[in-house]
Amino acid sequence: MRHLLKNAGLAGAVEVDSAGTAGYHSGDPPDARARAAGRRFGVDVGGRARQFKRADFERFDYVLAMDRANFDDLIELTVDESARQKLFLLRSFDPESPEGASVPDPYYGEDEDFDDVVRICLAACTPLLQRLRREHRL
Repeated sequence: MRHLLKNAGLAGAVEVDSAGTAGYHSGDPPDARARAAGRRFGVDVGGRARQFKRADFERFDYVLAMDRANFDDLIELTVDESARQKLFLLRSFDPESPEGASVPDPYYGEDEDFDDVVRICLAACTPLLQRLRREHRL
């Protein structure tokens, strides 16, 4: 998403962060294979891992889960309907994606699996950016 925002000249207009539902990688950089896949697509995959906090529902307008298991974990953290309304599966923004589809976990796969994840994320984030532009007049 940061890549798309930067290319659209909107890098400072939208705050983007990444967090996991478990904290066992907190402080770690992204997987080297994910960074390499990003580079193959001209996307900088940076940052440090952190664990999602309940307060993130207040901080962000959208909370995007990569898969159903994380979505379900995040639902458990919601305290009200307002928070639940912010939670989406990432692929739900891709009109070509099957309903309820998850982003596959490439961790035990090959380089091509990481490339597929980059493609999937770009396919979902492109229409999400269009939605943000409409909703927030960016």
